Amino acid sequence: MTHAYVHGYRDREQQRLHDQARTLADLLHHDTRFPAGSHVLEAGCGTGAQTLTLAAQSPGARFTCVDISPASLALARERCAGLGNTGFLQADLRRLPFEPASFDHVFVCFVLEHLPDPAGTLRALLRLLRPGGTLVAIEGDHGSTLFHPEDAAARHAIDCQVELQARAGGDACIGRRLHPLLQAAGAAQVEVSPRFVYADASRPEWVEGFTRRTFTAMVEGVRDDAIAAGLTTAAAFDAGVQALHRTAEADGVFCYTFFKAVARVA
Repeated sequence: MTHAYVHGYRDREQQRLHDQARTLADLLHHDTRFPAGSHVLEAGCGTGAQTLTLAAQSPGARFTCVDISPASLALARERCAGLGNTGFLQADLRRLPFEPASFDHVFVCFVLEHLPDPAGTLRALLRLLRPGGTLVAIEGDHGSTLFHPEDAAARHAIDCQVELQARAGGDACIGRRLHPLLQAAGAAQVEVSPRFVYADASRPEWVEGFTRRTFTAMVEGVRDDAIAAGLTTAAAFDAGVQALHRTAEADGVFCYTFFKAVARVA
């Protein structure tokens, strides 16, 4: 089993990540603050979609942002150029070049879902924390999707993305596992809070920002790979995407749950 980023690195995906980050900023980060003077590791920063919010909300903290992709890091540096508290480094999360107890806090978001050994990665990240430090992990869970009108084709398209991610070594339903994963990794204390997305016609910013530009765009982005893998046909997948767009119409509803964990070390 190999490890790969199932969504790819195309320009469209980079834009989707930033649309997602803007839409979810308050839901996920209204309580994300790091003290002035603290040193924070952002593990798997990608193109800086989350970095922009983190660094702006904690201007007195210092962020070291790590990613494996040079192209993503170049975009992150460009987008965060106006912030004075971020630094960027290319590195593999499985072989980070830091000594134990190097950081006060660690932040990891939408990364564990793509890794074949998330528990091992969490153990390694926890070792980088100083006593009393925290690790914040945020993940989604595709098994939490609810929508109206219900549609088998939409479920099929989502299942294609879940299966592709599993074949790449990841888990698109990892959100529900954060608490046991962090416990198994050796965290002294773990608290998990669900972050529920609800989008209907009375919340047009969520319909556009999440239903259309985040979730449906994510599923739509794996179309060619799902067909090439023999998981679906063009007609079946396109019908599923059309059904997902249907949930964004005036009488549609879409729901999804993210999970945010805060783990502490002794």
